[in-house]
Amino acid sequence: MKRNAIVIAVVTAAVALMLLVGVRMARRNAVVAKAPALAKDGVLAPDFQLQSLDGRQVRLSDFRGKAVLLNFWATWCAPCKIEMPWFIDLQKQYAAQGLQVVGVAMDDSGEAAIAKFAKEMAVNYPVLIGKESVGDAYGGVEFLPTTFVIDRQGKVVDRVFGLVGRSEFEDDIKKALGPGARASATLLPGKKEAAP
Repeated sequence: MKRNAIVIAVVTAAVALMLLVGVRMARRNAVVAKAPALAKDGVLAPDFQLQSLDGRQVRLSDFRGKAVLLNFWATWCAPCKIEMPWFIDLQKQYAAQGLQVVGVAMDDSGEAAIAKFAKEMAVNYPVLIGKESVGDAYGGVEFLPTTFVIDRQGKVVDRVFGLVGRSEFEDDIKKALGPGARASATLLPGKKEAAP
């Protein structure tokens, strides 16, 4: 009799858990279905307003006229730690061409921990404190890192899930910047820039 009660309790708990997961997935899919198909070229990136680590309110539209690499990340995300140095370098190389990298921290570690992490990584671009509603507006940020490359008119050029090579980001940045985009030369001390 005792064994039957345990089996019934386990089965009941499993069914309840499956129902709970099913309801959450259905709600999540409904939110994602309402979001624009951002993986397609030419869709206007949703505007948002988030707080930066220095306390400013930042809108995506503040960067209109620049190409934007919008990176959703978290302090606990190992692939994020690999690509952040690339984004730091790409910000240096393409800033003069009109690139702005923007990081959106999507973890719950708190603002102080995010700021400490960004300082340790020597991040040279704005880091914003993310909200789930912003992730949902971008089709649901279920995988980290998730990166959007946005052109000067505010339209999505590409959406990247997970870790890819630096060269793929660089190719997307060049598309977003438009014709004639090239990296600024990184010169060694004592060297002169060659004529174009």
